[in-house]
Amino acid sequence: MVGLFWITPDAAYVGSPPAADGSCVRLTAHGLEAVGPDGSRSWAWEGLRSAVIEDVPRQGPSGRLSGILESLLSSVSGGEEPPGMTLRLQTEYGVEELRVYSAAAGGYDAEEDALSQELLARFVTGTANPRTLEAWGSDHGSEGTPKAHVRQDLLRAWAEI
Repeated sequence: MVGLFWITPDAAYVGSPPAADGSCVRLTAHGLEAVGPDGSRSWAWEGLRSAVIEDVPRQGPSGRLSGILESLLSSVSGGEEPPGMTLRLQTEYGVEELRVYSAAAGGYDAEEDALSQELLARFVTGTANPRTLEAWGSDHGSEGTPKAHVRQDLLRAWAEI
């Protein structure tokens, strides 16, 4: 996981990787692909005016450790699904809202959220390319989640901020 993106050796996703039913939103060089139990839909980057992730859960003041403990307690007690976020797409035809799930136990750091939003905006404008995430995933996606400062550095580099 880097910011609001889950990156594997094979793909990059907004939020979490595919759920048990296959639901996910995948980033591609051409646009966004939403997959669900009822099929899939896609949006080309050129057809989007904006893409913003809303309802991003924030890390609490006690940080990531308390979030991990909360996540463990939730899973032991039968749990509930991870916190949901909304991917809001502004298209030439109006607004589309997609549900994606948080992949960060305990929420996201404000800096990573802001950097991720900037990178997503740059995908829409064509000034950054999701292939960069795919290439990193191919080389490093099986290594697990990098430390916070590394994630922020990656997001800055990918967005050329």
